[in-house]
Amino acid sequence: MVARAPTPEKGAPTQLPERPAAESKDATSVAHEISTLFAAVFDTLESWRTKILSTLGTSTTQAALDDVVSRRVLPLLTDDALVIGAGFIASPDYVHGRNVHFAWWLGPLESGPIFGSTQEPTRLDLSTRGYADYLRDVRGLEWYATPAATMLGHVTGPYVDHLCTCDYILTLTLPVQADDRMLGVVGADIAVRRLEREVIPDFLASDEPLALVNADGRVVVSGEASVAAGSLVRDASEGTVCAGTPLRVVSLGTIHDNPS
Repeated sequence: MVARAPTPEKGAPTQLPERPAAESKDATSVAHEISTLFAAVFDTLESWRTKILSTLGTSTTQAALDDVVSRRVLPLLTDDALVIGAGFIASPDYVHGRNVHFAWWLGPLESGPIFGSTQEPTRLDLSTRGYADYLRDVRGLEWYATPAATMLGHVTGPYVDHLCTCDYILTLTLPVQADDRMLGVVGADIAVRRLEREVIPDFLASDEPLALVNADGRVVVSGEASVAAGSLVRDASEGTVCAGTPLRVVSLGTIHDNPS
């Protein structure tokens, strides 16, 4: 049974920009729109990081951490159009008496093999996941290791989230550090199909077929129905960078037929 979280404070969810009337788009303008979407999520994560550091400092208890995080995460998950899960993952020994601690919640889900359809946020309970042993030490996982090494925000994915939604997602994380010590990461999961709803109108308004790809050239969202998420694009470095992310908008010139 999934644990319920403390009652959240009222707070403003991530504000997505208002979409103007349809107009012709090129790769540069589409990349700008996507950058704006991701910047809004990273701004929210930055506010959480600031609050955790100012309230909890360099050590804390499970109850105190869960309270601070849930009061910020739950309003976002209730109202945000993009984010499907969010919270804080603690470094080993940051939370007294625990080697690993996930203060993480999932938003209402349309469907899924684990939770089915849900109407309100639910707490991620690792004790119910018999296949979650790999999370006993998160320091080797990309969404933790990269921001820990760079001290910058990071976008991981797209990948299939086997832990929570069994859906294609992107994970945005920011490092939380104090006195040169890594305390954990604040993060948010964006469901690819929710991202599609936001950016496909821009893709379809372009005179050329476009796709959003990650640093490896793997497709996140495509404006062509024949090009699935997970396909690989050759020469993705020639695309237009979505500022503040490792993502690019590329013209669908040459695609590998089979994703890998």
